[in-house]
Amino acid sequence: MGIFDIFGGSSPDKALKLKPKVTQKYGDPASRQKAIQQLGEMKYPEAVTVLLARFTITVDPLTTDADEKEHVFGLIKGFGKDAIAPLQDFLRKSDQAASWALRLLGELISEPEVIGICVDTLTHLSNHYTRDPEKKVVLLHSVTDKQDPRIAPAVLPFLEDMSDDVKIAALKALAPMNHEPARESILRLLTADDTARRVQTAALAALQISGFSVQGYREKVEALLVEPYVLDKHGVVVKRQA
Repeated sequence: MGIFDIFGGSSPDKALKLKPKVTQKYGDPASRQKAIQQLGEMKYPEAVTVLLARFTITVDPLTTDADEKEHVFGLIKGFGKDAIAPLQDFLRKSDQAASWALRLLGELISEPEVIGICVDTLTHLSNHYTRDPEKKVVLLHSVTDKQDPRIAPAVLPFLEDMSDDVKIAALKALAPMNHEPARESILRLLTADDTARRVQTAALAALQISGFSVQGYREKVEALLVEPYVLDKHGVVVKRQA
């Protein structure tokens, strides 16, 4: 126990009590910045939790906001492995600032470990309603073009999400994986009566990249083809030759 702990200057409770100052958008920024610096010196997981809350607000001027967030980033990074559990908890519970949490995790652990956290979070999100689709989109983008067998099964449920942006992000993530169970889901999404045109276009692109056959859906798919997509003789969506 350090001298600050003895006199109550540093403790998990003290860290938590600083949250209102860290998330104070108005007034003297020096108060917020002092609280941020205090938290960076505490070395408790609770301090990381409170520091992460700074990413959920934006202050004026934007240059100050950017500088403070980069400072917070550096402080949290300084916690090393002790920051990982609070980051995972934040990523699961907060609808905001997922990109900051992922960026930090990328600095602290290996890519396979980050992918594992993304997969776990996506699996959790697929079973829980969230009003804001931004976190889903950020997570889906983060696993796009990554080669890991855990990703496709976690992404597949998002083809049925309420948000078109989420559906498109899921299609882009699934396209290069050649995950056979996705074929039917992509085709159902493409041919559904209520699917938006931009989602249909993303679905055609996903079919073209994946090389999946449209068997069982050929007539419906032909009616939805737009340039530059056509069907070849094998029933595969391809781009028309220039």
